[in-house]
Amino acid sequence: MPPTTPDTASSPADTPHAAAFRRTIQNPLKLRLFMLRSLPMAYLAGLRVRDVTPEQATVTVPYKYLTKNPFRSIYFACLSMAAEMASGVLALMHISSGPPVSMLVTGLEAEFTKKAVGLISFTSFDGGRIGQAIAETRATGEGRTVVCTSTGTDQARDIVAIFRITWSFRAKR
Repeated sequence: MPPTTPDTASSPADTPHAAAFRRTIQNPLKLRLFMLRSLPMAYLAGLRVRDVTPEQATVTVPYKYLTKNPFRSIYFACLSMAAEMASGVLALMHISSGPPVSMLVTGLEAEFTKKAVGLISFTSFDGGRIGQAIAETRATGEGRTVVCTSTGTDQARDIVAIFRITWSFRAKR
C-alpha cells in the first residue's frame, strides 16, 4: 500500500497558538515532563515528537528493551502508542487555540506489513481534517468524528504498519 499523502483540503493557518504549542512540544525537556506527568508509558517507551505542523505530525518509537516483544521486534502496543500520538498531538495543537474541546479515541484498526525493528516513525497528515472537526464542534456544540491514518515506516522508509484511529471531538459547555 502506498504511503499516506497530505489531504488536498485547506488547513488552518499556523496561528500564534499553534506555533507556541509546537515550540513547547518540540522542546525535549518540556515534552519529557509532559509525558512523565500525563503519558508515563509513552515516556518509558521513548516516544518522541520529531515534527509537528498544523497539517502533519511525526512521532518516533525506538526498538529497545522496554518496547520489544519475544520475536525481536517492537511490541504492537508500543507501535499503537506512537500511531495514536501522531494524530493526537495534531488534535491537541488545534484544541489549544480556543475554547475547550474533549477528545477521545473511539476506534482503532491496524495493518502490520513488516517486522518493526530500529527506529519507527509514524506520520499523520490529518491536521486539516482534525482542525475542521474541532471548529465545527465549537460552532455547533455537536460531536464530530475523524478517522486519522498514521503510517509507520522504518529507517529504510519501508511501511511497517498503518493505523486508522477514530477520534471523537465534542465542545465542552
